[in-house]
Amino acid sequence: MSVTIHGASVKRIEDPRLIRGEGTYLANRSVEGQLWMLPVRSDVPHALVTSVDTEAASTMPGVVAVFTHVDFADHLMPIDAPKQPESTRRPLITDRARFVGDIVAVVVAESPQQARDAADAVWPEYEMLNAVVDIDTAFEDAAPVLFPELGTNAIYQDRGTDEVPDLHSDAEVVVSARIVHQRLAAMPLEPNNALSIPRPDGGVDIWAGTQQVSGHRNTISTALGIDRDLVHVKVPDMGGGFGAKIYCYPEQVLTAAIALRLQRPVRWHESRSENLKAMTHGRAQMHDVEVGATRDGRITSLRVMATQDAGAYPLYGAYMPNFTQRMASGPYDIPRIEFRWRSAVTNTTPVHAYRGAGRPEATVDLERTIDMLAVELGLDPADVRRRNFIKPEQFPYTTATGELYDSGDYAAALDRALELVDYPAVRTEQQRRRNAGERHQLGIGIGSYVEVTAPTGRKDWGRVEVAETGKVTIYSGASSHGHSHETTFSQIVASVLKVGLEDISFVQGDTDAIVRGGGTMGSRSMQMAGTALVRAGQSVLEKARAIVAHEAEASIDDVVQFDDGRIGVTGVPDTGRTLAEVAVLANDPALLPADTEPGLDAEDIWIQQEASFAFGTHISVTDVDTETGDVRLVSHVAVDDCGTIFNRMVVDGQVHGGIAQGVGQALFEEFRYDEAANPTSGNLTSYLMPTAVNLPSITIDHTETPTPQNSLGAKGIGEAGTIGATPAVMNAVLDAITHLGVTHLDMPLTPSRVWHALHRSE
Repeated sequence: MSVTIHGASVKRIEDPRLIRGEGTYLANRSVEGQLWMLPVRSDVPHALVTSVDTEAASTMPGVVAVFTHVDFADHLMPIDAPKQPESTRRPLITDRARFVGDIVAVVVAESPQQARDAADAVWPEYEMLNAVVDIDTAFEDAAPVLFPELGTNAIYQDRGTDEVPDLHSDAEVVVSARIVHQRLAAMPLEPNNALSIPRPDGGVDIWAGTQQVSGHRNTISTALGIDRDLVHVKVPDMGGGFGAKIYCYPEQVLTAAIALRLQRPVRWHESRSENLKAMTHGRAQMHDVEVGATRDGRITSLRVMATQDAGAYPLYGAYMPNFTQRMASGPYDIPRIEFRWRSAVTNTTPVHAYRGAGRPEATVDLERTIDMLAVELGLDPADVRRRNFIKPEQFPYTTATGELYDSGDYAAALDRALELVDYPAVRTEQQRRRNAGERHQLGIGIGSYVEVTAPTGRKDWGRVEVAETGKVTIYSGASSHGHSHETTFSQIVASVLKVGLEDISFVQGDTDAIVRGGGTMGSRSMQMAGTALVRAGQSVLEKARAIVAHEAEASIDDVVQFDDGRIGVTGVPDTGRTLAEVAVLANDPALLPADTEPGLDAEDIWIQQEASFAFGTHISVTDVDTETGDVRLVSHVAVDDCGTIFNRMVVDGQVHGGIAQGVGQALFEEFRYDEAANPTSGNLTSYLMPTAVNLPSITIDHTETPTPQNSLGAKGIGEAGTIGATPAVMNAVLDAITHLGVTHLDMPLTPSRVWHALHRSE
């Protein structure tokens, strides 16, 4: 069976074993002699740690060891390399706790229950310090400073584009808003974990949930101070990541360090409540936005001042506004943009990448203020978007912030979404309800977006091997955690080699088998790892042609791949060789052309020169109960463009999941702290997430605008749903109540927040 490369909705190869409960998740693995590690976390947001009493815990049943930073002072290096070395995070805190969840000590015991009991007996003594939780306050001279060596909480200041004098000089109207992009928890189905097993050669094998297996190996080897070759990281099946599992966590480093110290396997599994406060958070930006326009709705200028809450340690999140800056123009032809940003640390959970990573913030800024502009000018919001879109003939297009857009037809996606939602009919029903003064008001929200995919790290690796049995093994530097790589990567290689999917095995997430790889993040997998695999497959095919040409004493130009996958001399079917037969020839040096290495295999490193830019339009329809503030999603339409589509079923699945997360930010999710920086969202009763009950039937369609940046024409899709859905839902809710005097609300648009806004406007 051969598989076409383009558009076939092949069912996921991964699913049967997962449905049967045969997934190889880390919790399913057990190693003889394993120990259990449990962190003892700070329960105060900011304090000097004056002492840690471990004596009672050390003598409890089953306890093997209790470690503090003193035990690893000379043997465990920092795990981060931020702009300022003084703010580096160490696996175990030394003298200061900076957020609730910081690791004071770790207990190692024979069982998880014994570890829990002993952890309760570890007694840290604190000298309490004032905490900072408000991001504006963090920049003030009088604010408590998290890193005294720095003398400030500011990690970045005065970053971004140049200031633009007379920015709004051509504007006839300026609308402005303060837009809060609230702090979110990633909440993967499977929390963080690690299992480290010492090796006789002084190395360590580590099983861990990570989106970037090579990055984890590099971080752990650096922290341990040993050669990379001694660190072998493997990723089993993984229950979600959403950007938060790019980061190599202190606990994962500690399992490896302790396994080497005790010469026994050490495992760690995070609880859900631990996950909420210790896994990195996302978003946490606050923007002051101004949009200038002419009276006919033409946008002339944009100003954004963005402030990023980096949390207690300046990880990648501290730099996240740079990605927001890159996408500040969205799908619009905006002549002048001024985007300034800054970031600071606070006594909260560190912020890192989260699905969309800076791009949703830019989209919400634009889509919210464009709706406000439409209201101000008395124009239809769809018309305002259409008249400002970058036109197809303008590509490649360089934005005012310097981003090079590859290709697009933004109006086509908007028009298709308007058609699918039956926009005139919904507007008519909305007006009927308004005229009748009904309790339930209807809102229509549009979210048009463009997002950068493969924004950085545009280099990846793939390998294809053909065995003498004809079976094919493919190796990828990407690592799936719900992305269907096993299916889609097998599909594209099967199409090149004309073999069945059942003949392909997929290897990922193993640093001993994977030479290199950029991991799975930034909507990069198909265009980067997929292109590398296709190129490797094509090289295998060329090598097979050369071998058959040599055997048949024919010119390689006369050797072709037949429709059934055999390789032979054109016009002479009897000369056709199966891949299995060619693989046998390839392993006999006497039968190979000169200067040809044995084996029917090839690898490729694909370097993509520029990013690609996916785009689309989402439209949401909401019903708002004006007496209770309750919001119900009536329908949601998504029209996305990720370039060439290789498996529609997989692409639609990615969009479905992204929409759910976008709805979550718009209506439900927010990680909160009290004024003293204590978390108040410690479990799933206080951190609310959408369920199937909260989601309507979703209509999904696509346009296809291939990118010239890679031979597949592929752009990313993994984050599109999250980016498009959030502003669409937000705008729909506010569109339902704008005529009642509510101009803007911060997310999440909970019933309480909506009700209070309506009450204040009376």
